[in-house]
Amino acid sequence: MLVQEVMSTGVVTAFPTDSVRSVVIKMLSRHCGAVPVIDEHQNLIGLVALRDVMLPLFPNFGDYIHDNVHSRDFTEMEEGYPDILRKKIESIMSKNPLTVAPNTPILEAASFMGRKHFRRIPVAENGKLLGMISIGDINRGLFFQRGFLAQ
Repeated sequence: MLVQEVMSTGVVTAFPTDSVRSVVIKMLSRHCGAVPVIDEHQNLIGLVALRDVMLPLFPNFGDYIHDNVHSRDFTEMEEGYPDILRKKIESIMSKNPLTVAPNTPILEAASFMGRKHFRRIPVAENGKLLGMISIGDINRGLFFQRGFLAQ
């Protein structure tokens, strides 16, 4: 089974000059955890995930747990959220994201996602965004092709 058989098309996208706030609204209303960032020619130039929105709240991400030397004021950190929402997507997006081609076998795409701990990745060809594929898309495709009749 190939990526093109199970990928989602017509995905919500963003431009690099969009505000983080406008993209978070898209993510929340469409129940998606990542939005591809495109230019005016539909070229994929980045990806923004909910994680990218949260990351700026933590000055030294991964080092934010209270310890005896460096305690963090989590309430103060939370108060910085509106500042992040005013930023432009280009300031927080991941540039040149990992992509798969539409003719990639789905388990190969799943292996890329597994190695990088991604739940979804863009599908692109010649730099043009075609859609997104998620772990859920892959599981659904496998179930209906191979597992539906299994007892």
